[in-house]
Amino acid sequence: MAASPRPVNSAIVAMQPSAIRRISTLAAQTPGCISLALGEPEFDTPEAIRAEAKAALDRGETHYAPNAGTPALREAISGYMAEQGLSFAPEEVVVTLGATEAISSTLLALLNPGDEVIIPVPAFVSYEAVTRMNHARPVRLDTSPWDFQIDEDALRAQVTPATKAIVINSPNNPTGCMLDAASLDAVARVAGEFGVYVISDDVYNRLVYDGACERFATRHPELRDRTVVIDSFSKPWAMTGWRMGWIAAAEPLVSQIAKAHQSAASSSVMFCMAPAEVALGCDPAPTVEIYRRRRDRVVDGLRAMGLPTRRPRGAFYAFPDITATGMDDEEFCERAIVEAGVGLVPGSCFGAPGHVRLSFCVSDGDLDEALRRLAAFVS
Repeated sequence: MAASPRPVNSAIVAMQPSAIRRISTLAAQTPGCISLALGEPEFDTPEAIRAEAKAALDRGETHYAPNAGTPALREAISGYMAEQGLSFAPEEVVVTLGATEAISSTLLALLNPGDEVIIPVPAFVSYEAVTRMNHARPVRLDTSPWDFQIDEDALRAQVTPATKAIVINSPNNPTGCMLDAASLDAVARVAGEFGVYVISDDVYNRLVYDGACERFATRHPELRDRTVVIDSFSKPWAMTGWRMGWIAAAEPLVSQIAKAHQSAASSSVMFCMAPAEVALGCDPAPTVEIYRRRRDRVVDGLRAMGLPTRRPRGAFYAFPDITATGMDDEEFCERAIVEAGVGLVPGSCFGAPGHVRLSFCVSDGDLDEALRRLAAFVS
């Protein structure tokens, strides 16, 4: 009699399926529901980028790309980052299958079993999931008492001999908040003192509405040897389905991450490399203005419903507090789908119960109708 199969990865078994996808699926299965759940621009990728993809296919660029990306794209990314005050040579750039794979490859390269990763919450769900997949321990740092900024004393209290990295995301998903100078400096002092890596997820840095977005790597170049910058083509250029992102880090570090990327993904798609170069030259400012107007309508509308909402300074999410409704965030979202026909994401998915995430990257008509439905539901 054959023996039973041996157990699979215990970290994977313990993981729950994505709650964001679960809510999105429920919304999609509900007739007439307007989903504000996914962080995906409703716009088509700009024509110039799509035209270059067609040309790349006509040129026969359908074979394997170099593991770290084509030299031309890596050079273009290096130049693009230099314009933003970030100094990384083309050889210090790795093109990835979106920012999610960039996060996965970075943590795979950094973590040993038993290591700890400090994650200021609310935070994107993948940070914690990928940390656990590597048999390391995510350590949540609740930022809500400080208006979603990072308090240095609270951060220091989370550091242990096992701490390997701190993950920051500014503008933030799900809050839309940007880390201020005091927060960035607090992270820098702790990282410098304890030899901790800083993973700076900057994917929303071009979607900013109020003031400039100060980047950790720009403000603290003295920590270049332990800083990993993650960025993506998905959000500013409506390229979510292209799965194109990148990692930038100092050569000794990026060479190790490149090995993890090579094993996990081999490379990004060859015929997407040249279009990505074109994207870097496209100005997303007109789209940002559309999002800015939507942001203001959403925040004003949510506040009029009696739902306290900070005005996001970047990204395309609002994160209202729904505790006054007497429902927890899971119940609120499930009932909103069934009773109001609006799909939202529970804040507990991001480590912030009592809130919901609303994405305003949908058409103006759908957004206005969703707000009308929500107002009736809340009242």
